[in-house]
Amino acid sequence: MSYSWVGPPTPFNGTNSELGGDSNVENLNQWYSSGDQAYIIIASAMVLVMVPGLGFLYSGLARRKSALSLIWACMFSASVITFQWYFWGYSLAFSQYATNGFIGDLKKFGLMKTLGAPSPGSPLIPDLLYAFYQMQFCSVTAAIVVGAVAERGRLIPMMVFIFFWATIVYCPVACWVWNINGWAFKWGVLDYAGGGPVEIVSGMSALAYSMILGRRQEKMMLNFRPHNVSLITLGTVLLWFGWLGFNGGSAFGANLRATVACWNSNLTAMFAAATWVLLDWRLARKWSMVGWCSGCISGLVAATPASGFIPPWASVILGIVTGIVCNFATKIKFWIKIDDALDVFAEHGVAGMIGLLFNGIFGASYIIGLDGVNTGLFAGGWIKHNYKQLYMQFAYVVACTAYAFVVSALLAFIINKIPGLHLRASEEAELLGMDDDQLGEFAYDYVEVRRDYLAWTPAKNEPTPTEHAIPQGERHGIMQHSQMLEGKEPSEGSSDGHAHTGIAGDRHAVAMNEKPELQS
Repeated sequence: MSYSWVGPPTPFNGTNSELGGDSNVENLNQWYSSGDQAYIIIASAMVLVMVPGLGFLYSGLARRKSALSLIWACMFSASVITFQWYFWGYSLAFSQYATNGFIGDLKKFGLMKTLGAPSPGSPLIPDLLYAFYQMQFCSVTAAIVVGAVAERGRLIPMMVFIFFWATIVYCPVACWVWNINGWAFKWGVLDYAGGGPVEIVSGMSALAYSMILGRRQEKMMLNFRPHNVSLITLGTVLLWFGWLGFNGGSAFGANLRATVACWNSNLTAMFAAATWVLLDWRLARKWSMVGWCSGCISGLVAATPASGFIPPWASVILGIVTGIVCNFATKIKFWIKIDDALDVFAEHGVAGMIGLLFNGIFGASYIIGLDGVNTGLFAGGWIKHNYKQLYMQFAYVVACTAYAFVVSALLAFIINKIPGLHLRASEEAELLGMDDDQLGEFAYDYVEVRRDYLAWTPAKNEPTPTEHAIPQGERHGIMQHSQMLEGKEPSEGSSDGHAHTGIAGDRHAVAMNEKPELQS
């Protein structure tokens, strides 16, 4: 179905406005294009794929003994969010019946009053489809946050955190900017696909959780590096694929604005990736696959709030600026001494801020109007002499940053004080690995072989009841770990003693031959 007027294919007539009509006597699909509905269903599935993509990315960045625990954390967080979103999350974020501007009410509890009426996000799709699509956004954001448990956090306390975090952090910020009664929406803040609710919130929440969780044990960081760069690349590609549904689908229809959003997402990602790789090369004189993945993800993050507002030429500038700023932002965790192990703050929080500010500079009204619905609603950004838009964007960035960090830190602090829900695993569990301590399953079955090996003695002609031929301290393969088991301090001076604690940040310290302050 195609149509030549501004607005949806068929204007909603208001009959039974809460549900969109009576499906017993009329076709509720009449208000929408089947192509738009099909596109958003597919886009929802694409966004869902981002959750395992994050799992693979995080798994590859960790050591092999904690590789499966991060995949589990990402996947189980999706289960928690599905329940939370159905239970009350969608109502708290998008119920149009609340008018306080900060959080919704419970009138859509359990998807009540959610069926065929036009969605609060766009008249192009029904409310029920919008709720399903937005659930995937919340799932991805939660999966980004759970990276904070990397290599030392217990899983069940994190899942408890995620349920309440979605309720009191994600849903209010989503209400601010996407609910028709939200204060940021009414003020005119431009946030296309989630620079605030998804990117800044995930970056600041992960940073806050990492702060409460504490740094990894320094003596266990010797010889550390991402264990599987192929898995990192696979996760990045899955994220890249899903992001086209994330940003393209946020036009809420198969239209030209969706096409521009996909173009902008790719341009920003690829220029950011190239910029990041070049910056890494200047230090190490080596080409980095992890650097390319880091830049690609940062670019996609920056495109999230901006891809539906700025023209393609501005996306090229956005990609270059994001690659530079986020590359250097990976050093911030050393200054503030918070072990953001997977650089969630630098690649999600900082990149989200950049994309939002670019809206205030390069926003173009003709890009917004390409969805055939939102025409003539925006005066443009700084380059169109709408100077107030930039300070509006800046104020929104500050509000999201402060709220997400403070509330997430308080929530993690409270959960950590509850008996049985302490966030941190023991030092012994950290040495053994989170897979063994938390799951009892392993990403690589040779871990089981290693466990058998610890109790194995080479066969002799006649068995003897003597001690193992291999001393306990020498069975781990790393001299410093052996010394630690024997009660000694790890020796200094290992040439491989620099830890790659994040997706990219500590690689700079290695290239400059300086030992990072933060190894835990």
